[in-house]
Amino acid sequence: MSDPSDHLENLRGALLSWFEMYRREMPWRQSKDAYSIWLSEIMLQQTRVDQATPYYLRFKKAFPRLEDLAKADLHDVLMLWEGLGYYSRGRNMHKAAKKVHFELGGTFPSTYDELLTLPGIGPYTAAAISSIAFGEAKAVVDGNVIRVLSRFLGIQDDVRQASTQKQIQSYADRFLDPKRPGDFNQALMELGSLVCSPKKPSCDLCPWSISCVANKSLEQERYPYKAPKAKTPHHDIVVAVLQGKDGKVLISRRREDAMLGGLWEFPGGKREEGETLEEALHREIREELGIEMEILRPFEPIRHVYSHFKITLHAYLCAPVSGEPKALQSDQIQWVDVEQLDDYPFPKANRRLTVAVKELLG
Repeated sequence: MSDPSDHLENLRGALLSWFEMYRREMPWRQSKDAYSIWLSEIMLQQTRVDQATPYYLRFKKAFPRLEDLAKADLHDVLMLWEGLGYYSRGRNMHKAAKKVHFELGGTFPSTYDELLTLPGIGPYTAAAISSIAFGEAKAVVDGNVIRVLSRFLGIQDDVRQASTQKQIQSYADRFLDPKRPGDFNQALMELGSLVCSPKKPSCDLCPWSISCVANKSLEQERYPYKAPKAKTPHHDIVVAVLQGKDGKVLISRRREDAMLGGLWEFPGGKREEGETLEEALHREIREELGIEMEILRPFEPIRHVYSHFKITLHAYLCAPVSGEPKALQSDQIQWVDVEQLDDYPFPKANRRLTVAVKELLG
């Protein structure tokens, strides 16, 4: 593995010069406002720039100041977040805004260590905000940085391992330009996004190509090394579209501390081993709502992929038979007109189901 210590200044200068020439224009790069930078960094976690940008613009229009976000209802925040995925980011962002406004006097934390005390902010986000907004010399390490440095240095260890990540962080700390930490961090991430791409990187456009181990050995796609993943698990999920005599359907809001917390869904859950889909649905509705119901007809199954597992959503149009529904395993339940389903934030698979429900019952 090469050691770039002798020419760090040249590497820094070459990268920053490249960045000044090729950096993309993004709405959050137009100021050093900590609120704007924080908002963008949260949205860019696990999300491409082109996907995050329209959400960022809508959020800034709805909540132009941190105070506006802090005073907003979580329902409104999640409605704007719908479709962006990883909903804990939106919930934590709302919690962090409330903490800054109501507990910290509205002053956004300006140091890496202080930023780590806010909900939803880990080492990467704290380093990004502190360096870009406040000029603190903290190096960021995201997927782009891991790819650039593992190729440049020829790191052959599994980048999913904590020891390898610690090693890459130490190199990122050494490479960081202490005079322009925010620009350097953005430049390194931009290099990974625009040039040092996962497949077929454009090495002829890279300011570091001459010293890059992967480029010199023509083994770019060997890096970063990741050990093979285990097979992604699959779950069958059953849900009931319960329709009352007045034509309204029942939806429930997930508990905020659960996955997809704060979002609305049709009641149901995971089929257990040995159950038929219909048996699982009857059990889930007893456990969640405390009622008996009858199954009228199925909807077309919906397949969806999450980050660590896959599901097939099996939905059924159902009618209550006995008992009064209660929110036994959710924050809240509500009967709504079919036309009102668009007014509630749903996770993606359930949102697709609302379209089918409106087509059948609307």
